[in-house]
Amino acid sequence: MHIKAFFPAVTPIQFKECIVGSIGAALGLIGTAMLCQWFFGLHSHWLIAPIGASAVLLFAAPASPLAQPWSIIVGNVLSAVAGVLCANLIGHTALAAGIAVMLAIAVMLLTRSLHPPGGAVALTAVIGGSQISDLGYLFVVVPVAINSLLILLIALIYSHLASRRYPNYTPPVTTHHTNDPSPSQRVGTSAEDIKYALAHQEQLLDISSQDLQHVLHDAQQHALQLKIGALRCDAVMSRSVVTVTPESSYAEAWQKLSHHRVKALPVSNSQSQLLGIVTLHDLVIDPPSAQPRAAFTMNTPIAEIMNTQIHTARPEQSLLELAELFADGGLHHLPVVDADRLVGIITQSDMVAALLQCLLSAKIETN
Repeated sequence: MHIKAFFPAVTPIQFKECIVGSIGAALGLIGTAMLCQWFFGLHSHWLIAPIGASAVLLFAAPASPLAQPWSIIVGNVLSAVAGVLCANLIGHTALAAGIAVMLAIAVMLLTRSLHPPGGAVALTAVIGGSQISDLGYLFVVVPVAINSLLILLIALIYSHLASRRYPNYTPPVTTHHTNDPSPSQRVGTSAEDIKYALAHQEQLLDISSQDLQHVLHDAQQHALQLKIGALRCDAVMSRSVVTVTPESSYAEAWQKLSHHRVKALPVSNSQSQLLGIVTLHDLVIDPPSAQPRAAFTMNTPIAEIMNTQIHTARPEQSLLELAELFADGGLHHLPVVDADRLVGIITQSDMVAALLQCLLSAKIETN
């Protein structure tokens, strides 16, 4: 056994997270205690110690699988049932305590609701004294279930106000309304690869497959950034931009798209300020009705057709930063803006050519 194993292994946390987590735990416990006192009176057992441990997970480690709503509610409730059952059936306190925690762990693992404070809940049911034992199976509801529900509700509200992602779930991103994963997830290490690796670990790892995939992705991006991160948008973008004005007609936009063989036209004014963008899709499909545009719209001004919700790039942006927008954002072209002026446009073709050149350069250096 190495001496370093006894020193902190947790990744350093930002000071802001320390403050947000600590204040959240205090508010969660105070709110839970006061609400339970108000509902059940001062003479009942309105707050149990294991909820303090739940607060640590909820507010200090909200991304942990052990801190998710299912784990908190189901884990604590099932552990309470195991504890009360052992307290009633086993006369020896020490034996009842050990078996109660054993059953709590087993049932939490079987129901995928592992929540470490659940072990303390089961133990409390056995050694909590007459105030707890007199409650019998009511202990499962009050205080365990009520405490768990209230602190979870406070955590949900607090996380929303503090702009924290809780529960820790990100729905899969799809830009084409199909069941396919995003392009970046179809290459490299997939979600299924991560799940397979986690399932074959000898010990339970306190991280979700989704978070592990994000960590791996960020590590790969960082490594790639060190290799080709110097390549910027302004080295790749097209500077001679084909544009239209808001007064240009539908027919004029069609003619420019056809002549220049492009699929998007930035809309700008005489000062080169970007006002919108019109794409081949915009000219063919009418967004409100999702139907093909009628032929009589040929003289319609572009101002009535263009999309004003525009994603833009900056000349100094790294190509890798933009690659994610193209890969998973469903974008095919990005106008490049500098000091509120349109200075270029970068397309998927530009990205492919640049990344291919990077790969060829890396191969030459390797050889």
